[in-house]
Amino acid sequence: MNGQTGWRRWRRDPLILSVNALGITQITAWGTSYYCLGVLAKPIAADTGWSMGSIFLGFSVALVVMGLISTWVGRLIDRIGARSVMSIGTVVVSAGLLGLSQVNDFASYVAAWLVIGIGMRCCLYDAAFAALVQAVPSRGRAAISYLTLYGAYASTVFWVIGHYLNAAYGWRGTLLIFAAVNLVICLPLNWLGLSRREAPAEAAAAAAPERAKEGPALEGRLRTVGIALFALIMSLNGFVFGVVSLQLVPLLEAAGLAGAAAVWVASLKGHGQFGGRLVEIFFARNLKAMTVARIAIGVLPPALLILMLARGELWLLVAFTLLLGASQGVITIVRGAVPLALFGTQGYGAVLGLIATPILLVNAFSPTLFAVIVDHIGWQNALYVLLASSILTCIAIELMSRWYERAQKDSL
Repeated sequence: MNGQTGWRRWRRDPLILSVNALGITQITAWGTSYYCLGVLAKPIAADTGWSMGSIFLGFSVALVVMGLISTWVGRLIDRIGARSVMSIGTVVVSAGLLGLSQVNDFASYVAAWLVIGIGMRCCLYDAAFAALVQAVPSRGRAAISYLTLYGAYASTVFWVIGHYLNAAYGWRGTLLIFAAVNLVICLPLNWLGLSRREAPAEAAAAAAPERAKEGPALEGRLRTVGIALFALIMSLNGFVFGVVSLQLVPLLEAAGLAGAAAVWVASLKGHGQFGGRLVEIFFARNLKAMTVARIAIGVLPPALLILMLARGELWLLVAFTLLLGASQGVITIVRGAVPLALFGTQGYGAVLGLIATPILLVNAFSPTLFAVIVDHIGWQNALYVLLASSILTCIAIELMSRWYERAQKDSL
C-alpha cells in the first residue's frame, strides 16, 4: 500500500511531470526550429539558388527578433504564466515552419524566420526555465539541470531525422512535418506538463534550505547592478559560443583535421554537454550557483589553448571538443540557476528576459563578425580573439563573484 502511495505521489510530483514533458518538447522545438538549417541549409540553397550567407541571414533575423522581444516575453510569462506563453509559442513556431516550407522569394523567407524567432523566444530554454520555476519554485535549480539533460542531443537527433526526411520528402516536406510535429507533440505536452504546481506553503518551506545556502536575494539597486553584470558576462561568453556553435567544423579543419574527421570530432560536443550536465547534477548540487558558473566559464580558456596547440593531434582535438561541450552544457544551466540564486523567484521571467536580450543579439552577429576577423587576420590569429574573450569572461565572473559576496554582507 505504501509502495502504491509512493508511486502515485511520485507520478503526481510537478517536478517529474514538468521536467519530462518539457524535456520532450525542448528536444523537439530546438531540433525542428533552431537547429533545422544544420541539415536543410544546403538543400534550400540548391533549390532556390540563394547563397549560404543569405540562408543563414534568415536565422540571424530570428535571433535578433528573439533579442528584441525577450524582455517583453519575460514580463508576459510573469503576468499570464509560462504555460500559456509556451503553448502560444509552439503554435507560432509551427506557423513559421509552415510558412518557411512555402516560400518562393527571399523576402518571404526572411519573414518566415521572423515569425519563427517570435515563437522560439516563447518556447525555448529561457521560457522553459521560467516555467519550471513557476511549477516547482523550491526545486527550480534541480529542475533546470534535469531539463537540460534532454536538450544535449537535440541537434544530433534532429539532424539525423532531418537528413532522412529531406532524402524522402525534400526540404519543403521536412519543414511541413516539423510544423506538424510541434502541434502534435509540443503543444499538448507544454499545456499538460505544466498543469500542476507546488502548493505555495509547501514550496516556501522546501525552498528555505536552498535560499539559506545561496544567501539573501539581491534587491533594489544591487539587483539592477547584478542583472547588468551577469548579462554582460553571459554576452561575452555568448560571443565565443556563438562563433563555435556554427564554426566548430571549420575550426577543427583549421587545426589540422580532414573534413570527415572534423565532422566526427565535432559531433562529440553533444556528449560533452551531456557529461558536463551529469557532473553538475551529481557532484555540484551542493555548490553555490555562482561557484558552478566560475568553474564552467573557467574551463573555456584551457580548452581553447588545447585547440591552438593541437596541431592536428586527434586526441587533443577530441579533448578540446569534449571540454568545450561540457563548459557549454553547464553554462546553459548557469543561465537559469544564477539568476534564480541571485534574484529569487519574484519576477524571474522578466529577469531572464533582460539577461537574454544582449546574449541573443551577440549570438546573432558574432558569426558574421568572426568571419570578418578571419578574413582580415586569418584563422590562427582569430583564435587569439576567442581566447581573449574567454579570459575576459573569466576575469569578469571572478570580479562579479567578489562583488556579490560584498553585496550580500552589506544587505545583512
